[in-house]
Amino acid sequence: MALNTADLDALVDVAAKILDEAAKPFIEGHRADSAVKKKGNDFATEVDLAIERQVVEALTRETGIEVHGEEFGGADVESPLLWVLDPIDGTFNYAAGSPLAAILLGLVRDGEPVAGLTWVPFTGERFTAVVGKPLRSNGIEQPPLQPARLADSVVGVSTFNVDSRGKVPGRYRLAVIENLSRKCSRMRMHGATGIDFAYTAAGILGGTISFGAHLWDHAAGVALVRAAGGIVTNLDGSDWTIESRSALAGAPGVHAELLELLQSVGAPEDF
Repeated sequence: MALNTADLDALVDVAAKILDEAAKPFIEGHRADSAVKKKGNDFATEVDLAIERQVVEALTRETGIEVHGEEFGGADVESPLLWVLDPIDGTFNYAAGSPLAAILLGLVRDGEPVAGLTWVPFTGERFTAVVGKPLRSNGIEQPPLQPARLADSVVGVSTFNVDSRGKVPGRYRLAVIENLSRKCSRMRMHGATGIDFAYTAAGILGGTISFGAHLWDHAAGVALVRAAGGIVTNLDGSDWTIESRSALAGAPGVHAELLELLQSVGAPEDF
């Protein structure tokens, strides 16, 4: 589907109103109990499920574009145009009563995130962007990211279990953090990938390392960071795509230093 910048702006405006409505049950359901057991020790709350149903129905009705959501799936991620939704990013935080939880919504066209929305309802932060235009925070245009140094930056890192296996083993993650601690004493584990990406786009974080594999964690944030003038790649520096199993985001300069650090650690499969 051919969409110009004005079309994308209009879609973001519609989506913003839908997320504003979804923020109401999000706030009301704070500290919700687990409702659905997922892989490992992950879970979803009834609020996750209800918000996804609400947002999917509204987006489909108002925009005519199908949605792929974390909880119920939906449209094929290879679709030419689709919304990608995480109804509650940071579910553990949300259930525990932490304010660090968000609603993430990305618009993906031909495999590329072209717009992103990240709502942090408990702090009142609303980040929006159309790639090629400035990042907006609560509707206000933000200046582009400036080059920065890793040593001067706050850096977000994914949570993990050191004994976990898989494509990005826990021992590799620990080695990354060990080496990062020598370069940067300001590491943060927020437990919400989408917030880390939004904060990187806004210049609150200098960068973030996501060991996660899910498109719904990354789609919105990739659009935000790129719109802000930041860089997003895989952990090995290759192009980030919707098939990517990890992500490295950062301001100019910080991203390069983080990538150099990751390369010095070695490949995940060596751990």
